[in-house]
Amino acid sequence: MGLLDFIILLLIIFWLGGFLFHIGGGLIHLILVIALIVLIIRLIRRV
Repeated sequence: MGLLDFIILLLIIFWLGGFLFHIGGGLIHLILVIALIVLIIRLIRRV
């Protein structure tokens, strides 16, 4: 697991925590979208 994968995993956990505890706001959703885009690009390049 690389550093970028670890960061993406952390962002997803924080995003889910934001839904459960109603913290964060719009910024965490924006960061999650960016993380998902990076993850999709990495998956496409591996194929």
